[in-house]
Amino acid sequence: MANYYQPEIETASPEQIRAWQDERLVAQVKHVWDNVPYYRAKMEEKGVTPDDIKSCADLHKLPFLTKDDLREAYPYGLMGKPLSECVRIQSTSGTTGKRVVAFYTQKDIDLWEDCCARAIMAVGGTKDDVCHVSYGYGLFTGGPGLNGGSHKVGCLTLPMSSGNTDRQLQFMCDLGSTIICCTPSYAEYLAESIEERGLKDQIKLKAGIFGAEAWSENMRHDIEEKLGIKAYDIYGLTEISGPGVSFECEDQTGMHINEDHFIAEIINPETGEVLPEGEKGELVFSCITKEAFPLLRYRTKDICVLTREKCSCGRTFVKMSKPMGRSDDMLIVKGVNVFPSQIEQVLLEQGYPANYQIVVDRVNHSDTLEVMVEMTPENFSDNLGQITEMEKSLVAALKAMLGIYAKVKLVAPKTIARSEGKAVRIIDKRKI
Repeated sequence: MANYYQPEIETASPEQIRAWQDERLVAQVKHVWDNVPYYRAKMEEKGVTPDDIKSCADLHKLPFLTKDDLREAYPYGLMGKPLSECVRIQSTSGTTGKRVVAFYTQKDIDLWEDCCARAIMAVGGTKDDVCHVSYGYGLFTGGPGLNGGSHKVGCLTLPMSSGNTDRQLQFMCDLGSTIICCTPSYAEYLAESIEERGLKDQIKLKAGIFGAEAWSENMRHDIEEKLGIKAYDIYGLTEISGPGVSFECEDQTGMHINEDHFIAEIINPETGEVLPEGEKGELVFSCITKEAFPLLRYRTKDICVLTREKCSCGRTFVKMSKPMGRSDDMLIVKGVNVFPSQIEQVLLEQGYPANYQIVVDRVNHSDTLEVMVEMTPENFSDNLGQITEMEKSLVAALKAMLGIYAKVKLVAPKTIARSEGKAVRIIDKRKI
C-alpha cells in the first residue's frame, strides 16, 4: 500500500496537474515582472511581457536564468519579496567565491517542508518512525529541509547533522532510528563503522534517503546490503529550494518531481531548444509557488531524462532519471559544489600560473580532493621546508574559497601533461 503525504496532489490527474501549472505559472510571471527588476529587464530584452504567457505552452518564450545571473544579481537582485517578509536564507558555494544565497518567506519554508514530507512518506515513513537526519545543518539545505519534512510527517526527528560518528551510532542504537537521511558516502562510512563495532543487531534502520552527491546503482546495492535497508534517492538545489524538488518512491526507478511547485523542461544545452519527452538533455526548472526567490527557467546544468510512464506507486508526477553528468565542469565533492574556476582564482591570487590538475577520488567511502599545482620558474625551489610552507598557505586559501579541505601538491614547472596543448584539468577516479 503506497504511502502519500498529500494523496490528492501526488495522485492528481495529469489534466489537474497541468491546470495547476498553467494557473500558477501565469501568476508567477506577473509576480516576477512586478517585483524582480533584474528578470523583468531580461524579459524586456527578449520582447516578452506577462500578457504573452497564458499557459505552460508559452514557457519557452521566457528567458533562461543561470548561475551567472545569480552571481551578477547577488545578494538581493532576484528577490521577489521585501526583506521584511523573508524569514530565512540558505546558501551554497558559487562559482567564484560569491555564494548562492536563496531567500524564503514562511510560506516558502512550509511548501518546501511539504515536499520533504512527501519524500519521507514515499519511502514508507510514518509518525511512528524515528528519522535520523545526518545531513549538514546551518546554511546547507540538506539538514533543515529533511528536518522540517520529518516534523510534518510526525516522525521523532533526530537533528544529528554530519560527523561525530560515535554519537550518531549511539543515538541510532539507543533511540532506534528507522530512517537515515545523509549523503550516500556517509551512509557507506556508517555501515562500515557499524560492522567494525559489531552493532548490526542493534540497528533498526529500514530506509535511507540519500542525496547531495552522485552515486551509482552499485553503491545503492552495496548500502542496502550492508545496512539491511532500502536506499532512496532525493534531488534538489539550493537555488530552487533544497532537497525534495524530486524524490524516489518504492519503485526506485527515478525521482518524482513535485510538479505542483516546479515545472521541469529538458533542453539542448548547446541551443537552448526544448527537447521532446524521453530525450536526454539539460534539466531546467521554473518555480511556480515560491515567493521570495522565484526563479523561472533556471538551468541546472544537470543532464537527465524525463519520463511519464505509469509508476507502480500511483503517483502521477513526472519522473527524472538520476543526473547522468553535467553540461559544465562543476564537481560535487563531499556534497559541496567545486568549480575549477574557483581553484584557478585562488592560484592566480597566490601568484601561481593556472597550470593545475584536480584529482578527485573516494577513499574509505569519503571523497578526497587533491590539487596538483605547477610552480613558476621564479618560485620553483627544491627546499622542502619552503615547499611545505607554500603548500600550507595554498591549502588555507583553498579551504577559505571552497569550504572543504583540498590537499595541495606543488610540482616542478612543465610537469603537468598537456594534451593537444590543453591541460586535462579534472581526473575523477570515483566509481560513480
